[in-house]
Amino acid sequence: MSLSVKCPTCQQPVEWNAESKFKPFCSDRCKLIDLGDWASEKHAIPVKPQFDPELLDQLGYDEAEFFVGEPSDDGKYQ
Repeated sequence: MSLSVKCPTCQQPVEWNAESKFKPFCSDRCKLIDLGDWASEKHAIPVKPQFDPELLDQLGYDEAEFFVGEPSDDGKYQ
């Protein structure tokens, strides 16, 4: 018994079996439409920022002098 799913692009029924060449899509056209949507960022996976940019300002990373200077012999900036 094969499973029937809806094409993510056009919502037409698609049989989920070995003969379904474009599953879960009904056709190459629907597959390419979906790929184009991902490429143009119409689809996106939400991601939580790993750090708070405001925290960098509070730590002094917004000061112009922070990135100016010459490294010492050990490679660290003073």
